[in-house]
Amino acid sequence: MSGIRVRTRKDLRAERRRHPPRCLGHLIAAPLWPLHGVNLGTLLRTCDAAGACLAVPRLPWTTEALARGNTLRRPACVHWVRDPLTWLDGERAARAHILGVELAENATRLADLPMARRPTVTVLGHERDGIPPEALDLLDEVVEIPMIGTGASLNVAVAASLVLYKLAGFA
Repeated sequence: MSGIRVRTRKDLRAERRRHPPRCLGHLIAAPLWPLHGVNLGTLLRTCDAAGACLAVPRLPWTTEALARGNTLRRPACVHWVRDPLTWLDGERAARAHILGVELAENATRLADLPMARRPTVTVLGHERDGIPPEALDLLDEVVEIPMIGTGASLNVAVAASLVLYKLAGFA
C-alpha cells in the first residue's frame, strides 16, 4: 500500500479542461419527462464529467432546479426542449442513435452496451411511469439496468449516470 500516491487537487486540475467544451453533440442525456428537480442538478454534473449535454423540457420549475443543483463553476451544455416527441424525431432524422433506458423485452443489458461510436441520445422516462408509449416507437434501442432488489427502477440521475459512463467508454 505504500506505493499508492493520491492525486492532489492541483494534479486533478492540471488534467482537466480549463474551459467547458462547446456542445460536442456526441452524447446527450434526455430526461424528457422529469419528476423531481433535485435529480436534474445531479445529472447535469454527471453530464459534465462524461462529456455529455443535457436535454430537458422547459417546465416552470426546470430552470430553477438546474440552477439549484448545479455546483459546476462554468456553464454546462443544456438543450431546452419544447416538445419531447418532436425533438426526439428531429434527433433521429439527424441520424442520432436514440437509446431508451427502460425495462423491456429484448433490451440490451447495460454490461453489453458498447461505447457510443456515433451521436447518441439517452432517453430517460418518468421515474414512476417510464418512457411514454408514444415515445417508445422513436427508440432505436433499449438498454436495461439489471437489478436484484425489490425496486423496479433507479432514480433518473443514477440510471443516466450508469449509462452515460458506459457510453463514454469509462466503464
